[in-house]
Amino acid sequence: IIFVIYKLVNASSASEDGYEKLRSYYVLMLLQCLLGVIIMFIPSVIEHKLSIDIPNKMEVMYFIFLYCAIYLGEVRNFYYLIPYWDVILHAFSGAMLGALGFSLVCYFNDTDFFNIELSPLFVSLFAFCFALSAGVVWEIYEFLADAILGTNMQKFITADGVVLSGHLALSDTMKDLIVDALSALTVTIIGYYSIKN
Repeated sequence: IIFVIYKLVNASSASEDGYEKLRSYYVLMLLQCLLGVIIMFIPSVIEHKLSIDIPNKMEVMYFIFLYCAIYLGEVRNFYYLIPYWDVILHAFSGAMLGALGFSLVCYFNDTDFFNIELSPLFVSLFAFCFALSAGVVWEIYEFLADAILGTNMQKFITADGVVLSGHLALSDTMKDLIVDALSALTVTIIGYYSIKN
């Protein structure tokens, strides 16, 4: 965060040679780092405040995802250096959120408060919808960050500075949502047969 603040203060708001990183790039990086620090503590807050035990495998997957998305993706620039890095992360997050949806339903199913028995189809449908809804919330966050902070999270501007329009401008968002849906669907199908059997 200190490094990004230093770079942000010294960055220009307009590029003269086309290759210089602009202030909006560092604003996005700072936003991602600050958000990452905050959401890193969500599992421990949930465990302490709500007395819910999050499985260790789920926490490890969560921290790996944060490391890959924030440090490798934003700070080390993997989104531009590694082809399909964004697709890989969306596939990972869709699967992880689908598994989290199953964990939530199992937790509520096992408590004495609700005392209901849910069918495997409903549990799977909930897990799928939960993962897809989280993906939609992420895309809304990207849209708002681009609109308010002048960033390019939705990749509507190419690396060469060409502003995309129409179908091309929507392709990044729709690709992200489709990958989220496919990975969540895969996990929910596996979860469905696991619960049923």
